[in-house]
Amino acid sequence: MSPTGLVCDRRLIQKYIAEATDLEEQMRRCEELPLLNEPVQLPLVGFNLRDWIRKTNQAKGQEVLHNLGKLVEGTAAVQNELRQGCAVAPLQQLYERASTFLLHLRNFRGQEEGGGEQPEGASRVTPERNPKRIFQTYTQLVRGKLHFLFQDLWRDSCSREAPGDA
Repeated sequence: MSPTGLVCDRRLIQKYIAEATDLEEQMRRCEELPLLNEPVQLPLVGFNLRDWIRKTNQAKGQEVLHNLGKLVEGTAAVQNELRQGCAVAPLQQLYERASTFLLHLRNFRGQEEGGGEQPEGASRVTPERNPKRIFQTYTQLVRGKLHFLFQDLWRDSCSREAPGDA
């Protein structure tokens, strides 16, 4: 799928939200997952909508890219530690989906350009030893910042005849 298709088909974000929720539910069913030996650094993805609206799409994109990058790094670290059991398949799916979003957003209208500085609030991370939290973070990111970013990019970049504009 092209980066434009990712943003312009408004039905897709709902699909990605449902997939994120399904992955989180799969992890809830994993009983007795051990805590990680070393905490992973997960992005704090909560946000204030009033502050979010005031940001440029470029700043929003950079913030989401940073959050996705930290999430991909954290997922890889968890995968290195949990190599067997019920968490393996959902972790791989999460890694692939977050990496795909990262790639597409970097390619969408030059989102990776931005002078290389970190966006405001991007350095906010939290150490986490519970592997289930990575899925909660991903779901929160997709439902929140990513969803609102897609809405803004759709409004600025896509025609009214785009699929899913019903």
